[in-house]
Amino acid sequence: MELDWISPLQASEKWGITERQVQSLCKNGKIDGVVKWNRSWLIPKDTPRPIDRRTKEAKEQAKNAMQTKDFNGQ
Repeated sequence: MELDWISPLQASEKWGITERQVQSLCKNGKIDGVVKWNRSWLIPKDTPRPIDRRTKEAKEQAKNAMQTKDFNGQ
């Protein structure tokens, strides 16, 4: 039987960030599908790392999303 969940420690190793940062992302609802079980967070195994909104990549994505929205007339 394969586990469908990983711990914040496993996610931190997978994503290259600290365990505390993963816990904070869980608490703030930045990770899709996360579940709090007792005092631990359960993260779906295939969940990608959330984009850090402070980075250039995130700002470019937001800019592209706004341009697409304007282009579609919404």
